[in-house]
Amino acid sequence: MSDFDTNWLDLREPADGAARDAELLEGAVAWLEAAGDAPLAVDLGCGTGSTLRAMSPHAPHLRWRLVDNDAALLAEAGRRLAATENVETVQADLTDLDALDLSGVRLVTASALFDLASRGFVERLADRLVAERAGLYAALSYDGSVAWSEEHRLDAAVVAAFNGHQRGDKGLGAALGPDAGPALADAFAARGYAVRTAPSPWRLGADEAPLRRLFDAGMADAVAETGAIATPDLAGWRQMRMENAGRGTCRVGHLDVLALPR
Repeated sequence: MSDFDTNWLDLREPADGAARDAELLEGAVAWLEAAGDAPLAVDLGCGTGSTLRAMSPHAPHLRWRLVDNDAALLAEAGRRLAATENVETVQADLTDLDALDLSGVRLVTASALFDLASRGFVERLADRLVAERAGLYAALSYDGSVAWSEEHRLDAAVVAAFNGHQRGDKGLGAALGPDAGPALADAFAARGYAVRTAPSPWRLGADEAPLRRLFDAGMADAVAETGAIATPDLAGWRQMRMENAGRGTCRVGHLDVLALPR
């Protein structure tokens, strides 16, 4: 899987927190609490622990197993959560789902992970969760929509090329990209789970200018790799976006999914 630096993760965490659908978060918490004392949540692709921080105020008495392939991010998660009880960090290769320790898990969580994963990965994970009778709370899967209040003539072409790039292999097979949310919902519904989905878009204004610049620059870099837009044109789009990051708004679409055994 691709690694992410802490600067990007720190910039996006407040936007993620504001975007999460409150009702699905409440549903995930209710499923955990119904299990009694200290149920286990396993967070896949945990980064520095943002999902734990989002859920802990609502469910403070959980046991957490934070899983990532990136040793540096796990070390940072451990440092930031050193005062938090009942948290273990596990470095694991997520491509090897059979080796992933899910014993005793009540809920598997992930944030902004499944758009990087393949349909096969989703299907294999669903089978593992069925075997454990565990739920899934997957937040913030990119849904393919981006819109800026300050428009540029290349916006549609840039988003289309970016979405194509998102479907490339990110380390977990040919990525679902914008199809991740529906693929998750379909996989778990087909296995008899009760599935709920809800939009969870970023709504970024001038206060989020640093995040907007990183996001737009990342889009431009990805599009450049596709060769879909001439280099001078893409450079002009990038420059306009950098200059306008402190003005207007940007909406980036995501989908949250909650899938629970019936």
